[in-house]
Amino acid sequence: MTHRKRTLRELATGLGFLLPNILGFLTFTTIPLVFSMVLAFSNWDLKRHNMFKEESISFLGIDNFIRLFSEPDFWQYLGNTLFFMMNIPFAIGGSLLAAILLSKDLDGGSRRAGLWLFASAVMVASLLMLIVVGMGSTGMTILICGLASMFLVGGTLGRTSVYRTLFYLPHFTAGVATFILWKKLYNPYTGPINQALRPMFDKVTNVVVSTPTPMIQAGFWAAIAIAMGLLFLGLRKMANQWRDGDLGSTAMVVPTIFLLLPAAVSFYNGWLPTQTASFVIGISAVCLLVWHLFGMASSGQEFPCKKSNGFGSAAMLALAFMVLQFILIGLGLTAYHLPVNAAVDGGLQPPFWLTSVHWAKPAIMMMGLWGAIGSNNMLLYLAALTNVPGDLYEAADIDGASRFQKFWNVTWPQLAPTTFFIVVMSMIHGLQGGFEMARTMTQGGPAGATTTLSYFIYTEGFETGRLGYSSAVAWTLFAMVFTITMFNWKFGNRYVND
Repeated sequence: MTHRKRTLRELATGLGFLLPNILGFLTFTTIPLVFSMVLAFSNWDLKRHNMFKEESISFLGIDNFIRLFSEPDFWQYLGNTLFFMMNIPFAIGGSLLAAILLSKDLDGGSRRAGLWLFASAVMVASLLMLIVVGMGSTGMTILICGLASMFLVGGTLGRTSVYRTLFYLPHFTAGVATFILWKKLYNPYTGPINQALRPMFDKVTNVVVSTPTPMIQAGFWAAIAIAMGLLFLGLRKMANQWRDGDLGSTAMVVPTIFLLLPAAVSFYNGWLPTQTASFVIGISAVCLLVWHLFGMASSGQEFPCKKSNGFGSAAMLALAFMVLQFILIGLGLTAYHLPVNAAVDGGLQPPFWLTSVHWAKPAIMMMGLWGAIGSNNMLLYLAALTNVPGDLYEAADIDGASRFQKFWNVTWPQLAPTTFFIVVMSMIHGLQGGFEMARTMTQGGPAGATTTLSYFIYTEGFETGRLGYSSAVAWTLFAMVFTITMFNWKFGNRYVND
């Protein structure tokens, strides 16, 4: 047998083994993708184009996309998707913190220290159960606190393996079952969350009623001041990085927009209760931006660098500060309206969570954060932490570095490749996700408050039957995912390599 025939025979044998996989990929992936792209430029509607009607499918060109971008619902659902994605910095930070804690030795260094740790856990668990039972909590609340106490005490016996298993437990639990459980927990009348919050709200109501209104509403101005302080810190941090050559001029643009976004949205959307507050936050943000630009222009850049250098770290910092500013503004608004809400018959009441337009998204985000902290991201960080060279920590100890300095200057830079991968995958999942939670817990409501783009694709394609329009939404979502991924790859990958 010649060499050519032997090569062809080996090739045919290899293709024979790969043929089932290739056929499956073509049948269930490639062909549907091409078909959906064709549908995106047509008017195929199952209610109009079926075997019972003679109307034919026509080619529309880009009409579906024009209609999509002119439809208010699309922008609302896009806003919902981006709102849910604000959970990403906290999920990544929580996964990293959990990985750092779970990478430590919980034996205490000796048998005696282990016994003290076990005794402390038993004391904390006993105190928690006494408080819960003494407050007259419901049986579900006592059960949940009892399980938490059991896990706390059991973890001191089984050490790190127990806690790692418990942290990872929400990730491999069936998604729909978890969503149904949280839906029960969020029940505004019988759920254990509101059952535990209701006595606290009664006590807060008494405090608010007995406190002068201006004193309580001063919390709103304090929250605005702290939010502007975060804006100041973020701008100053980026200015220092720019002067030191760690951040390029072009790379500052998007992070600066992130930092200014809470003030801009609050100013233009009329979130704030008074016009004075809107002017204060708007003028403060403009003054801080002018101060930032003037300071950079007057001092100059001491160490020149590439214009796109350092985008990854600046963007992550700006996103975290942006989310914190939104949270502070929300807390400030809550403090401002506390006296009015406390004066209503019945006083302050726990949120209605999934049935409230204002609380549905935060409720789902809290549930998502609970599941994301112990997810695969935690495992990736655990693996990455074991690969950090110990020599670097020894050198930092010799230089007298504190724990935070060792984390910021040794651990965090060594985790850059892992963080880059997690950020890219989290952004992709954030844009594509949200369907299962919305479908199971809220049906996209109330008033579309929890409808994401993925759920919008489902409703348009499988509930209304407009397959052409649904395909246009799907390919628009793909374009967004592709663009953001390429953007992260271009700038974030360069930051990792640097």
